[in-house]
Amino acid sequence: MRENRLGMSLDRSRSAFERAKRVIPGGVNSTVRAFKGVGGTPVFFASGSGCRVRDIDGNDYIDYVMSWGPLILGHAYPAVIDAVRAAAGRGTSFGAPTEAETELAQKVRFCSSGAEATSAALRLARGYTGREKIVKFAGCYHGGNDALLVSAGSSALTIGKPDSAGVTRGTVADTLVVPYNDLDAVGAAFDAHPDDIAAIIVEPYAGNMGFVLPRPGFLAGLRELTRRRGALLIFDEVMTGFRVAPGGVQEREGILPDITTLGKILGGGLPVGAIAGPAEILDHFTPDGDVFQAGTLSGNPIAMAAGIATLRSLREPGVYPRLSAMGERLAEGLDDLFERYEVPHQTNARGAMVGFFFARDPVVDLDSAKRSDTAFYARFFHAMLERGVYLAPSQFEAGFVSLAHDHAAIDATIDAAESALQALLATA
Repeated sequence: MRENRLGMSLDRSRSAFERAKRVIPGGVNSTVRAFKGVGGTPVFFASGSGCRVRDIDGNDYIDYVMSWGPLILGHAYPAVIDAVRAAAGRGTSFGAPTEAETELAQKVRFCSSGAEATSAALRLARGYTGREKIVKFAGCYHGGNDALLVSAGSSALTIGKPDSAGVTRGTVADTLVVPYNDLDAVGAAFDAHPDDIAAIIVEPYAGNMGFVLPRPGFLAGLRELTRRRGALLIFDEVMTGFRVAPGGVQEREGILPDITTLGKILGGGLPVGAIAGPAEILDHFTPDGDVFQAGTLSGNPIAMAAGIATLRSLREPGVYPRLSAMGERLAEGLDDLFERYEVPHQTNARGAMVGFFFARDPVVDLDSAKRSDTAFYARFFHAMLERGVYLAPSQFEAGFVSLAHDHAAIDATIDAAESALQALLATA
């Protein structure tokens, strides 16, 4: 692939965006793709291979979005492509059971997206406990479910307000929103509603307000509190599952939730979601239980084939140490660079997930994330794009490395970041 150069053209992407806006509301099918967080024109991609993507203007980029996480093996990984081709040749969908579902499953219920998985997990928690309220954390995203599109009110105990038009207050009336990393606020919510809370749902490593890690003891505190108060603990590992460790955050932190939601990597780049947990809870799903969950494309054979191929590849020796080494190399390289140029920042890495904020103080929740310098991030994003590196087009997203990211790609990224900083600081 041809490397990017400064002064690259995005003329075809601009034209494609104008055409898209005439037939698609906003010109995109997922909000963050519109580049509202950084300004400018969305880049339209044509192809990807390994850790690199090419846009329709012929510009090449080292990719740290990786389809927002699922491409842990890299773009167009041969084993996954072969599995998809073979499955498609046998039929794209049946709306009936296949053996591939059983091969990929380990006491899970499949659906077609992470959002479906979290929605079903909440319904399952309510059905299992007989309670109606849910606790979620400001800044944690669990898909476009009406009940979870909620922002915090004026205090930790205020019923949340809808984040989106079209979501009724009645829909979110049973959703309590508290700050991430604040055990006292969670305890206060249980004190105010002692017999009404069915579950806490949390991104154990938050990836949708930027990459924010739990404080020591936070996740263990949630586990202890839910057990003591008769509620379930749901880990939304749609993003972190199989990425930060083979067993996700719960393996890294040694904390077992009652229900886990999965997606992304589990589909190898194809749409998939899953709800996992012990039989005592999952058997409440219909047809044997009384909690409804269904979908025509749930467990479709192509997604199952891609997932099986992906997980088989991840079992190969040395995969996770290599992923962690690349994530740490990127985070440490950026950290050293920002230090050297005296740019206020906060940097995190866990396994194959990375993130950074342009902020002086530690970022521990949504409020502190919002105090980061998003304007500087937008300038840095475009400067990196010009130098052939594709970062998330928003400060409030995590970054991802894959097996295809090697030392050369990481080092080229650090070099690009230094060139970008030099240009930005020279014009500050």
